[in-house]
Amino acid sequence: MNDIFSFGDELGPLKIIHVQEPAIGLKGILVVDNVAKGPSIGGVRMAADVTVEECARLARAMTFKNAAAGLPYGGGKAVLMGDPKMPKHEKQILIRGFANALKEVEQYIFAPDMGTDEECMAWVKDEIGRVVGLPREVGGIPLDEIGATGWGLSHVVDVALEFCDFNIEGTRFAVQGFGAVGKNVSKFLSQDGAIAVAVSDSTGTVYNPDGLDIKKLIALKAEGKSVTDYPDGEKRDAGAIIDIECDIWIPAARPDVIHEDNVHRLNTKMVVEGANIPVTQGAEKILHDKGILCVPDFIANAGGVICAAMEYQGASQSAAFATIEEKLRRNTREVLQTAKQEKILPREASLNMARKRIDRAMSFRRWNLF
Repeated sequence: MNDIFSFGDELGPLKIIHVQEPAIGLKGILVVDNVAKGPSIGGVRMAADVTVEECARLARAMTFKNAAAGLPYGGGKAVLMGDPKMPKHEKQILIRGFANALKEVEQYIFAPDMGTDEECMAWVKDEIGRVVGLPREVGGIPLDEIGATGWGLSHVVDVALEFCDFNIEGTRFAVQGFGAVGKNVSKFLSQDGAIAVAVSDSTGTVYNPDGLDIKKLIALKAEGKSVTDYPDGEKRDAGAIIDIECDIWIPAARPDVIHEDNVHRLNTKMVVEGANIPVTQGAEKILHDKGILCVPDFIANAGGVICAAMEYQGASQSAAFATIEEKLRRNTREVLQTAKQEKILPREASLNMARKRIDRAMSFRRWNLF
């Protein structure tokens, strides 16, 4: 945990708000990190073990992600304590209560994240209206259904391969976290000719060196089953996904799943961060020293927030997809070229790029007059 979140730094956080309503079992946190570029956009994450520290780190990641993507929005994040698989009626009460508690915080725009979806955002819209990632029926672009983040990740992979010695055709990949992001990036990469050899969810890992049928896996998940119910593969525990030999390893689950103690288990040529803050900075340094290309989270997985921002501005799905492709390909190439030329980590190149944009936006704020 970076010490800046114990007291703040020159970027933020601007606000940390704790929400509690014992009558309905509501307990949540909102961190508005930085709004120099505009009101903050960041998803509502629902899990039983989220903390203020995790929320603050995720909010900072959104500040950099939105800046790197060239969006007129700042960074924020909300976390809601609870089991995302709770009965729908109970979940709806919590989501609606959380939205109402934050009704007056106009510097934050709700969006879906791990444990929440388009339907949850429809409940927020019904309560306060300030939300993105809505179902089509209420004028939204359903991010998870169309796979906006996965679409962006597939283009990031395509550009990153320009800096490697292998091509997409026949490339073997593994995905940790076969949820909204994981299943969609798997689908797009498979369509491009890559081969999924392993995927995991919270209950386990399924592995087949000859390849997995992504359509069948998606169908299983739609039925509420686990990837371990897939019939044509070897079943392993959830943590075993780290040890799978592959060309591309994609974390699409929780923060800090790869750290200094387990990074040496990875047997891959490239890591593309589909989740937010899934790899610690120390682990990224180890990967870099071993010659493994690691594309940082706020560069790689920005497709979802780009789509959300365009939805908020009334754009169409096709326009959103075209923008995701254009922005992520350009940013990935710029970051990796800079990292190569200056002999620095891709994360350092990414942070430098984003920070310049944030600092420029902050220079226009009236507080600089005092």
